Amino acid sequence: MTSRFARAAAAGAALAVSAGALSACSSGPETSPDDVITIFAPQGADADLDENAFTKVLEEKFDVDLQFETTTYDAAAAAEKRQVSLASGEYPDAYMLVPWVNQFTNEELVKLGGQGVILPLDDLIGEDTPNITAAFEKEPDFKEMATSTDGTIWGLPTWNDCYHCSYGAKLWMNSAWLETLDLEQPTTPEELKTVLEAFKTEDPNGNGKADEIPLTADVGSSPLPYLMNPFVYTPLVNPQGTTPASLGAVDGEVVLQPTREAWRAGITYVASLYKDGLIDEATFTQNGEALSAKGNSADGVVVGSATVLHPGFVSADNEDGRYEQYDAVPPLTGPNGSDTTWAGPVSAGGATFVITNRASEAKQRKLMQIADFIVSYEGHLQAEYGVEGVNWAKPEAGDVALDESIEPLFKTLAPPEGEGQNNSWGAIAQIYSSAEFRGGQVTATDIYDPAGYERRLFEATKLYEGHESDEAFPYWDVPVTGDTAKELATVQTNVEGFVVRAGAEFVTGARDIESDEDWAEFQQNLAELGAERYVEIYQEAWDAAK
Repeated sequence: MTSRFARAAAAGAALAVSAGALSACSSGPETSPDDVITIFAPQGADADLDENAFTKVLEEKFDVDLQFETTTYDAAAAAEKRQVSLASGEYPDAYMLVPWVNQFTNEELVKLGGQGVILPLDDLIGEDTPNITAAFEKEPDFKEMATSTDGTIWGLPTWNDCYHCSYGAKLWMNSAWLETLDLEQPTTPEELKTVLEAFKTEDPNGNGKADEIPLTADVGSSPLPYLMNPFVYTPLVNPQGTTPASLGAVDGEVVLQPTREAWRAGITYVASLYKDGLIDEATFTQNGEALSAKGNSADGVVVGSATVLHPGFVSADNEDGRYEQYDAVPPLTGPNGSDTTWAGPVSAGGATFVITNRASEAKQRKLMQIADFIVSYEGHLQAEYGVEGVNWAKPEAGDVALDESIEPLFKTLAPPEGEGQNNSWGAIAQIYSSAEFRGGQVTATDIYDPAGYERRLFEATKLYEGHESDEAFPYWDVPVTGDTAKELATVQTNVEGFVVRAGAEFVTGARDIESDEDWAEFQQNLAELGAERYVEIYQEAWDAAK
């Protein structure tokens, strides 16, 4: 198992859960009848979990009535609603979440477990959960991820062997515009600037208007990792501070990258792009929906490039063929000869599935049986994809798996419009997605066919594999425990949150990166927020883990 799938850092910064708000629950809240199980979960705009086809499968198979309290897939709103649900005292029997939306951090698990709000799963995992047990045996890191820093399994995380997800700092560029302007894909920061200038000034969409957006992104896909790695190792930006996204490692020493002159040089470059109007002004504020609106603009193709995980901001429904125009650009080679990129863990510690003290013993057993079924091959297919013959089918002769070294396992289908839209739980069901399961999916060999989308991502990611930085700090292998973890949760949130804000301010000109005074103030701000202690905690933990 490669390091990118190893255990993520346990010391993620917890969203605050008020002990006072939960104190009223410590006496043991009332619960619904054993045949009624309540679950908090995110729900898509077109979904209805109460009437979902997979929900009906579970209800019949396990003789239960599943009732849902739902939230959206918007991370900020979902996290807030989860906290309100807990603090109200009227929380459900279980939470089934999505890692990139609102999963529980290690610190939250330990805190809620200590308060008795969530229940330990250690004694519930065994002979009655053969699929979970087998997954733990096959992937020991999965069990390690599920084990909190206090040694207890308070919940199940998501184990997702997603190859393309592990190289998140990608740039997708409009190849049709390059061809129109007789340009090649850029290979250096200066070449990228030349291309973006041409996108802005030479009317590549041919409508006679200066409406082109050379480079854009959204708040969840900062342009900084792709643009700055040619200058200095820059992990994926994490606005919530749940990962140490500003740390690197140089000759065995943990380093806060924003204290380095190389980081300043990288920000200076990005700021120059922004100042020249080459980066969308909304990049640091718009959400994914706003980015998609630009990618699918009714006025025509206006986006030249975007630093996003994959080109999903452009829909295949556009009749002008723009869906096929975007290709990944390999990592750029910087002034020091570096062409590194960010590669890190997809699976992370914490939990997406927990059982609360509202669940009776009978409900606890049912919930574990449900989770175990979702982990099984049969259950996973139905849970993530939907109904056989409608949403997915068994492979046929000649079908090719995404990973061609694996025998094809299944293929997804495109139901007629308006059908099959409420048949699965989607990402909620990715408790255990092994490399074999993901790689065994049949996909079209034409990467520009919507049916070949996964292959498009797979092949694009090959451009980034092998460019991992030697300065990557392996925080996913560095557990921080006990009282130190509590201290770290606070200082990490403070430092990482400030770096995100200040980085955007330097790029947009609110802070002047070329001003020695502003740079010195930035360094002083970091020091006042505990940067030295932040690095010290991780250094000590890393030395102990070696």
